[in-house]
Amino acid sequence: MPDLSSYRAKFSSLNNCHHLISNSLGAVPDRALDYAQDYIETWSRLGVRAWREWWPLSREVGDQVGAIIGAAPDTVTMLPNVTSASAVVQSCFDLVAPRNKIVMVDMEFPSILYVYQEWARDHGRVEMIASEDGVTVSTEKIIDSIDETTLLVPISHVFFRSSYIIEIEKIIEKAHSVGAYVVLDAFQSVGTVPIDVQKL
Repeated sequence: MPDLSSYRAKFSSLNNCHHLISNSLGAVPDRALDYAQDYIETWSRLGVRAWREWWPLSREVGDQVGAIIGAAPDTVTMLPNVTSASAVVQSCFDLVAPRNKIVMVDMEFPSILYVYQEWARDHGRVEMIASEDGVTVSTEKIIDSIDETTLLVPISHVFFRSSYIIEIEKIIEKAHSVGAYVVLDAFQSVGTVPIDVQKL
């Protein structure tokens, strides 16, 4: 295991407070100020032509993330947050009976729940799987809920509230066997839990 302790010196904010909420705002890197200054200077120097430099960044960062998650080059795009990314993915589907069920877990990030519940309100239904202990969720209950009427299974690889790692392989296998899609939220797992999206 590589020694990562030298990185601590690159985050002066760690001298002032502890950061235990990675799903919100983590420790700010000292270089962030340099990058923000560079952004302003580029904008000031080039005006609207600055987009020529900024536009490719989404692809470049996407490829860096793609390398971590096992994705092929030019297949990952960057969006502002997981909720807006979920809404973009959701817009690719129609809720048409009989395949209009969404299987979800009550441990999802609240804004993700809101997005899918509102979408399903008029033309679909959300089947919510409850955590019995506020930490874990039964993989078997999720799998049993996925059937031929299921369109989507939006689910976190690691739950933000408890850090519980879901058995995603079994869920994906069941979903694919009945023609359903899994929308995997790997925000909490990428970089800490091995994941290969092509294998999944």
